Amino acid sequence: MVLNSLDKMIQLQKNTANIRNICVLAHVDHGKTTLADCLISSNGIISSRLAGKLRYMDSREDEQIRGITMKSSAISLHYAKDSEEYLINLIDSPGHVDFSSEVSTAVRICDGCIIVVDAVEGVCPQTQAVLRQAWLENIRPVLVINKIDRLIVELKFTPQEAYSHLKNILEQINALTGTLFTSKVLEERAERDTESQVNPNSEQGEQVYDWSTGLEDTDDSHLYFSPEQGNVVFTSAIDGWGFGIEHFAKIYSKKIGIKKEVLLKTLWGDYYINMKAKKIMKVDQAKGKKPLFVQLILENIWSLYDAVLKKDKEKIDKIVTSLGLKIGVREARHSDPKVQINAICSQWLPISHAVLSMVCQKLPSPLDITAERVEKLLCTGSQTFDSLPLETQALKAAFMKCGSEDTAPVIIFVSKMFAVDAKALPQNKPRPLTQEEIAQRRERARQRHAEKLAAAQGQAPLEPTQDASALETSPQREEPRGRSWIKESILGTYYPLFLAGDEQQVESMATNPVPQEGSNQESFIAFARVFSGVARRGEKIFVLGPKYSPIEFLQRVPLGFSAPPDDLPPVPHMACCTLENLYLLMGRELEDLEEVPPGNVLGIGGLQDFVLKSATLCSLPSCPPFIPLNFEATPIVRVAVEPKHPSEMPQLVKGMKLLNQADPCVQILIQETGEHVLITAGEVHLQRCLDDLKERFAKIHISVSEPIIPFRETITKPPKVDMVNEEIGKQQKVAVIHQTKEDQSKIPEGIQVDSDGLITMTTPNKLATLSVRAVPLPEEVTQILEENSDLIRSMELLTSSLNEGKNTQMIHQKTQEKIWEFKGKLEQHLTGRKWRNTVDQIWSFGPRKCGPNILVNKSEDFQNSVWIGPTGRSSKEASRYRDLGNSIVSGFQLATLSGPMCEEPLMGVCFVLEKWDLSKFEEQGASDKQNQEQIDLLGERQEEDKIHPSGEENQEVQGVCLEPFEKRTSPKGDSSITDCYGPFSGQLIATMKEACRYSLQVKPQRLMAAMYTCDIMATSDVLENHHLDPAYDLASLGQYLKIPFVILFCLSWHLSPGHQTPFCHFSRRDTCFNPQGRVYAVLSKREGRVLQEEMKEGTDMFIIKAVLPVAESFGFADEIRKRTSGLASPQLVFSHWEVIPSDPFWVPTTEEEYLHFGEKADSENQARKYMNAVRKRKGLYVEEKIVEHAEKQRTLSKNK
Repeated sequence: MVLNSLDKMIQLQKNTANIRNICVLAHVDHGKTTLADCLISSNGIISSRLAGKLRYMDSREDEQIRGITMKSSAISLHYAKDSEEYLINLIDSPGHVDFSSEVSTAVRICDGCIIVVDAVEGVCPQTQAVLRQAWLENIRPVLVINKIDRLIVELKFTPQEAYSHLKNILEQINALTGTLFTSKVLEERAERDTESQVNPNSEQGEQVYDWSTGLEDTDDSHLYFSPEQGNVVFTSAIDGWGFGIEHFAKIYSKKIGIKKEVLLKTLWGDYYINMKAKKIMKVDQAKGKKPLFVQLILENIWSLYDAVLKKDKEKIDKIVTSLGLKIGVREARHSDPKVQINAICSQWLPISHAVLSMVCQKLPSPLDITAERVEKLLCTGSQTFDSLPLETQALKAAFMKCGSEDTAPVIIFVSKMFAVDAKALPQNKPRPLTQEEIAQRRERARQRHAEKLAAAQGQAPLEPTQDASALETSPQREEPRGRSWIKESILGTYYPLFLAGDEQQVESMATNPVPQEGSNQESFIAFARVFSGVARRGEKIFVLGPKYSPIEFLQRVPLGFSAPPDDLPPVPHMACCTLENLYLLMGRELEDLEEVPPGNVLGIGGLQDFVLKSATLCSLPSCPPFIPLNFEATPIVRVAVEPKHPSEMPQLVKGMKLLNQADPCVQILIQETGEHVLITAGEVHLQRCLDDLKERFAKIHISVSEPIIPFRETITKPPKVDMVNEEIGKQQKVAVIHQTKEDQSKIPEGIQVDSDGLITMTTPNKLATLSVRAVPLPEEVTQILEENSDLIRSMELLTSSLNEGKNTQMIHQKTQEKIWEFKGKLEQHLTGRKWRNTVDQIWSFGPRKCGPNILVNKSEDFQNSVWIGPTGRSSKEASRYRDLGNSIVSGFQLATLSGPMCEEPLMGVCFVLEKWDLSKFEEQGASDKQNQEQIDLLGERQEEDKIHPSGEENQEVQGVCLEPFEKRTSPKGDSSITDCYGPFSGQLIATMKEACRYSLQVKPQRLMAAMYTCDIMATSDVLENHHLDPAYDLASLGQYLKIPFVILFCLSWHLSPGHQTPFCHFSRRDTCFNPQGRVYAVLSKREGRVLQEEMKEGTDMFIIKAVLPVAESFGFADEIRKRTSGLASPQLVFSHWEVIPSDPFWVPTTEEEYLHFGEKADSENQARKYMNAVRKRKGLYVEEKIVEHAEKQRTLSKNK
């Protein structure tokens, strides 16, 4: 197909009904980019011979080196079918888990997606993740089963075996789709049941609780993948072919004489054809009948591969002739069979036609956007569509219509910002010269060449021309001068044109200067889509931040406003900008556009000062910001960076800001220590960010620290057994009490510690006493708090606005229901005597008022609760003690933000404020009040004396004694006990913080480690049974038990019958490739554990599922690849936090423990190792011996 012009693309953009915005989603290495190459080659942008080799959409150098996609990139393609012309905006996305945030940015601006699945590996972990992301964004998927050639060439399947295998893959992915559908239906049913409970009068009669009712009533037939529905295509992208059964139904309906509609229903499934009766019948396996799919489709493809691979020239010629194809001489004589297969199949079954035809038929246009998706996009946080203002709800019609009229509101969503070299922008590219300019430059080049020839021969030119001399003295002459030494005989008449081309580039760049500070400035382009209206260059538009509220705007601006955007009053989180440049995204190229109609994907220039990562652009301020993007990967890997030369710190700061804007997932922060920290999703993502920082954004040499591993601190219940698994008896209890008393001796004087861990502290001025106890929360409660952090944050906002006396809007019923449901879950898990009424007494959550720790107020003097905000009530007592209460909560927030072990945040801890004694402070407050009354009385008398001159002497006395009282007392005359910012509030904060820390220290403390879920895929020949190798089992067992291999070897030798030496097994260990044991050895060495090992049905693929601490994960993927010769590769995804069972402060206390661990107990303690590493990094005191066994030290010179 001929390469399309820009005018053609602009014309296609105007027909919204024929636009398809699609993205390609898959697991890593399943063939997304190769498939994209095949589709791009159909438009003539690249050669079909380079499809799969060029990887056109991978424009970064590290993408080409690693062979994986790291960013989402878009290209616009033209496709014609049945006199209809379509514009397909194709987005290629990464498959590696570290870059799953790029998938989120692509899915948001698409209406459909292509799910690519490897025919050998089947459904993989990342396949499930991308399908779930597509489901959450309400976009329709179609399926491409790729790499069918591997079933023929690698696995040597017969057509019948391949058919059974493909059926299994379809069943797997349909089961996954069914799971997503079922969860959605049951969730909606649960919401309806909740509403009916809230409104009992809405439904009368007997209620029968049956979960299956919703599933039976809902039609889900269109959701599943089935070849007869036309939403499945079978391809081999590397060989350039693909087909849907519709293609073969057309062919065989003419040959066999059976209707096309009948063949469409029977070509996939257990049907066979009775040629005598010309009927299609159900397959009878006992008679050995072949299904139609095998007989009419797969056997033909298998026979073609067989002929080409065996180099059967006669059979190849026969096939080519029968198909009516023409194969070039080069391809026919080529020694590589892949070239011949590509040449034949790309003409017989062109992959671009099969895939693009399915996309145009089965995926929706922008006009077909669903009302459910529109409502979901507009509802941020816990809002519902019905709770939005009427002006906002009216925008739903604009979304659904996708109109291009002048009155239609312009709504654009920017999903990410990406950086390009400023030289690559269309306005900065060299412009083509006119014929006259080319002639002038050619003449100058000839004259200069003649002068140089004369100089080389020792003859100076008599009359150098003015143009030539000017060119000689210009600073841009070095490169042409260097090239001019090439002999004229080599270049001939093309030599002047060669020079002219160089000058053209120099001068054209001079006429279009790039505004840049450095040598190569990066410009930021917004990756966006127009949902409504027409985006025009130079148009002013509002940029809505994620916290923008249209309700606040409508309250500030009266209805029917018609002022220009610049004259509107300032509203928080809203800015006004101009659409400076609009671009058509063409993979590695950008094309200038004047306007972009609705439904199209585009690039926008000039937004780098207004948009950080993503934003909503709208011409009407009544539009709310779109719901935030849903990222699958959580940034967890941290490193600190600093410049090698301190003077380059400004460049580093600027570079990190640019990196933060260019990557949707990376996070940048400056810690309290002054470190600049980079937070990424994984090792590969970290390496890419560091390369970008050094080479593109900061352009300086940087030093990178060891990874900063995040931990959490918590407490547990006292253990029932000791370290040698013996029940703790009286002797042990005595030792523990003795040890506990030693620990308590470290607590300063003046702090009372009860036997059950209650800490009682008094403020430095002795006016207030606090009693705090720390209790571990159940694991389920901690999980509930983590899952509902957004809801807790909204509750906190409601409570704070109520305390400040603001006019809070009425909470929507849906939000109220979520809050009470959250409270009900907490009550369900916090049961028992010690948790009685705890939920009602929750005062705050922490850290940052939305974390997985709670503060419970059981003080009888003062009652406050987080549930006051949702109910909208606040007692007088609460307002009276509010300032002091804020100090208590602030101390709790500080304590949960940094624990006592290694200053890491706390998790799963409940602090109970048992007692809060303010009697002394109230006494002083009462005396201060009396003094205030005396001062007021003296003031009144002073006024009287001013009126009556007889009291002059008394006035002097009153004036003298009045001044010190005024200095000592606050002029504030309200009923509040103290000033919120007075010194006493600071003492309360410090006392509460220390009380919380000491209450933690008297309990069994534990570290919590961040854990990865690790999925390792490998074939059966790689993962042979590791139990066949006894010598390797000894090595694995030794690493697991921390026992030297030599000891285990000697033990096995003594226990073996007849003392047969196991050395014979080492030859097998060297010759037999057996990486499963090696995988287990690597996991056990890094404190990981295997959860599951299963073989995928119908394949020789094994999946090992394990968990691995993030702290031990660095270098894990490389080590696995080395140990398995590159045939196994892990996918690491952050999963959860897990308590490290060992006590970091443990010391032996019983005789058994001394016998088992020794007096020093110097065996490796994992928790202590992590704790000391964090303390060292933070500059905290570490209790460790610098020199051990000094008597064994010696110099090496004595051994010579």
